[in-house]
Amino acid sequence: MQRIAIDMDEVIADTLGSYLRVYNADFGSNLTREDLHGRHAFDVARPEDIPRIRQYFQNEKFFSDIEPMPGSQEVVKALAEVYEVFVTTSAMEVPISFMPKFLWLKQHFPFISSSHIVFCGDKAIVSADFLIDDNVRHFERFQGEGILFSAPHNVNETRFRRVDNWQDARAMFL
Repeated sequence: MQRIAIDMDEVIADTLGSYLRVYNADFGSNLTREDLHGRHAFDVARPEDIPRIRQYFQNEKFFSDIEPMPGSQEVVKALAEVYEVFVTTSAMEVPISFMPKFLWLKQHFPFISSSHIVFCGDKAIVSADFLIDDNVRHFERFQGEGILFSAPHNVNETRFRRVDNWQDARAMFL
């Protein structure tokens, strides 16, 4: 049985949507996904605001309030019937996120076994045939095939096969 490793933030979890809600409320702004076309969220922030913004990610509640990406629950469940599916998240970058992310996965993806949830730093450690991720840095040493999940920050990336949403992933894998 082939394995698919799936990233969490910006792949099955709409972390950017939550960020935009918090940022816009905090700064009285109307920043949208379209405003981030080709850029990361920190690229559009004023340098003096970045320490305040980084604090969002030090709050456990931020991670528990994230919505699933549209279609992710249904498609990942269908994938898990055909493939061995692992959720892989580079949570080492924000250690406070471990428990909220785990609880979020248990709430929104209860069909994913706890033994198939991988908190890691470098995803090269993951042994899978495919890795669906929004960040190409995880593909550099990954031994399988990286599938890029579209996000505003990666729209200009052309080196990898891409899915724009979970319906595209369904078409590719099922």
